Amino acid sequence: MKGMGNMGNLLKQAQKMQQDMAKAQDELVNIEVEASAGGGMVTVKANAKQEILNITINPDAVDKDDVEMLEDLVLAAINEALRQAAEAAGEHMAQITGPLKGMMPPGMNLPGM
Repeated sequence: MKGMGNMGNLLKQAQKMQQDMAKAQDELVNIEVEASAGGGMVTVKANAKQEILNITINPDAVDKDDVEMLEDLVLAAINEALRQAAEAAGEHMAQITGPLKGMMPPGMNLPGM
């Protein structure tokens, strides 16, 4: 029954990887990124769970006659922060899922792969 030992070992490895993935997902909250727009007029901080943590607006960016510019700067900074957050999350999760890359059937994706 040598094959059964290999199956048990494979199941243990899968369980460990699942635990490692859950831990890595929990750690995403601790990975922070920061993006700015308008030469630093608007700065957005987010975590790798893609949660916005802070928005800072330089008072010089506030012009009551051009609110659209400020809205565009805020939007650009948020989108860049979220892009960086997604990239950071993918890199972090790839540390766990990396060995499986290329082994998954087409269309089946795990975070970070």
